[in-house]
Amino acid sequence: MKNTILPYCWLLLLVGMAGTADAQKVRTTKWESGLLDHRTKVGVWEYYGITPSKEKVVVQRYDHSTKQLVYFRPNGEMRYRTQTSPGQWAHRVVDRPPLFIGGDAALAVYTTQLQYPQLAQERRIQGPVTIGFVVDTLGHATSHRVLRSIGSGCDQEALRVARTIPDEWIPAQIGPAAVAAEYELTLTFRLAQP
Repeated sequence: MKNTILPYCWLLLLVGMAGTADAQKVRTTKWESGLLDHRTKVGVWEYYGITPSKEKVVVQRYDHSTKQLVYFRPNGEMRYRTQTSPGQWAHRVVDRPPLFIGGDAALAVYTTQLQYPQLAQERRIQGPVTIGFVVDTLGHATSHRVLRSIGSGCDQEALRVARTIPDEWIPAQIGPAAVAAEYELTLTFRLAQP
């Protein structure tokens, strides 16, 4: 009996290891690279962007297991409207801006879902709509509002899309402290050329 159980235990161990190998795999795309475990991002992922000179660079490293930002690529002086005390706001330089996990490429998954309003198409209205919203100290987006308007239903559509973006934000930071900051998102409506 003893000899039968031992090989059976090894067989279970090997089957379990094979299941783990099948469950975990590396995913690499143009915009991201990291480990998936049963379709869930685990460990440190790298997210990429393209510079104005067309160079591919790492814009973020985010540890999905610990839910911590490991690295972000600063982009010049970062001045944001931040909350200085309850109800009080001022434009200040931040050490880290509010960031969407995965960078602009991940954010584009949501922002490309604009539906051009029929009234705007009929009136040949096009251009940018800027939506502002607060990313609080826990990474939640609230208080969405239109900062730049073009009307004819485009403002409402831009607000709708901005509100569909999940709460996968990393709050702004000044020194060691997270601060509530207003993020500005510009969505552009362009008519197809005839």
